[in-house]
Parts: sequence; structure tokens; C-alpha cells
Amino acid sequence: MSDRPSRPDAVRRVEIAALAKSLPIRVVETETIARTADEAAAAVSVDVGQIVKSLVFRGRDTGTPYLLLVSGANRVNEKAVGAVIGEPLGRADADFVREATGFAIGGVAPLGAPAPLRTFMDRDLLAFPFVWAAAGTPFHVFETVPEPLRIACDAEVIDVR
Repeated sequence: MSDRPSRPDAVRRVEIAALAKSLPIRVVETETIARTADEAAAAVSVDVGQIVKSLVFRGRDTGTPYLLLVSGANRVNEKAVGAVIGEPLGRADADFVREATGFAIGGVAPLGAPAPLRTFMDRDLLAFPFVWAAAGTPFHVFETVPEPLRIACDAEVIDVR
């Protein structure tokens, strides 16, 4: 019997999804909360640009959830990204995010949702040798390489600014 506590179900779901997509990840439990890009960057001692913000938007016309993987250093230009996607974007509330991803805001991972999401990746993330993303809770993050993450998420690379 192990003294080590098991990982939360949300984290195990991310690990299983990464394994299923052959995406190598390294999950870390942070000592401090990592809900925001700044908090996550401080927790793992990296540049905020290396943090993958997994942001969910709702299509204003269709109600479709869209997942945007955005560099922690960038803000999303909703009008420009909506033009790329093909419909205006609206903000998603906490219930919509949880329903679409299976995760609570602050722990939304780029993979492990109950159903595939149309996903877009910030071009700026590809400039880094490795990036960090939420792993299902505000206290778990994972390290990976950007291009394999893009492939695992079937993400279209776009400019988000």
C-alpha cells in the first residue's frame, strides 16, 4: 500500500487522454495555486509565454464550444479569432466550460474533454521548446512540447492577437 495519495480523477483523465494520443507529458503538482497564467508561470519557474491558457469560448450564432490554446503572454482578439472560426465569439460561463470540457475554470486542460472540441492554437506557443498547461485542477500542470500538443489536440494554428 502506497503512502502517496492518488491523483484526482480530472488529472488521471488528462494523463489517459495524453497516453491515448501518444503525447508525452510530465504532470507536476504545484505547491501554490496555478489558476492563472502568471500563477502557473511562477509555480514552475518559466516565462508566462510558455503557459498554455486553455480558454473556452461560445459561438454566438451556434452555441458551439471552441477551445483556444493561448500563450499566457497574449490576450485573445475575439473579433479577429471569430472571423477565422467563422462566427462571432462570446464568453462562456463556468457551467458552459465545465459541460464542454469536464473541467472547472482554472484547471481546464487542453485534452481530456468528454467529446472532441474544435481547437485552435496560438502560433506564439510554437516558438518555445516546451510549454506548460493545466492538468485538470488548479494545482496540477503538465509540461510538453508544443507541436506534439497541437497534433494531439488536432488544433489549427492561428494568430490570436
